[in-house]
Amino acid sequence: MERRFLTLADVADVLNISAAQAYALVRSGDLRALKVGGRGQWRVAESDFEDYIARMYAETQEAIRQESP
Repeated sequence: MERRFLTLADVADVLNISAAQAYALVRSGDLRALKVGGRGQWRVAESDFEDYIARMYAETQEAIRQESP
């Protein structure tokens, strides 16, 4: 069965960032996530994570274009 959701630890691992940085992406609204369970565990849909990565690539490319003479 294919996994549909990632934990913030998974997100942090894939992006090679800290768990606190992954949480900050969610809290700022940059990365869409949902809270599940009584303890409020965060989960990120794989499709939302892929959308985030694609958006960051596009923003990076645009920033590079603007820096070029």
